[in-house]
Amino acid sequence: MSREQAKKDVINRLRTIKGHISGIEKMIEEDKSCDEVLLQIGAIKASIHKVGLVIMEEHAKECLINIEEGESVSKEKVEKVLNTIVKYVK
Repeated sequence: MSREQAKKDVINRLRTIKGHISGIEKMIEEDKSCDEVLLQIGAIKASIHKVGLVIMEEHAKECLINIEEGESVSKEKVEKVLNTIVKYVK
């Protein structure tokens, strides 16, 4: 996936998440069941996680793959990417 495609994907996913959040607000106003509300919250959590993974993947590609030919990946770049991954999964 190209950087532009990833950006469009993230934006579309975020718009979908906004729609789900609005839907949850409406569900609560309409006194929908806890089961229905929690199901939607679970869908939002999964969507947010996926957005994070897409962003993390693009970050890793940018830092580790998109380097000049012949240039080696520095220890600092690898550590930066690993630190980002660790912070995300905590």
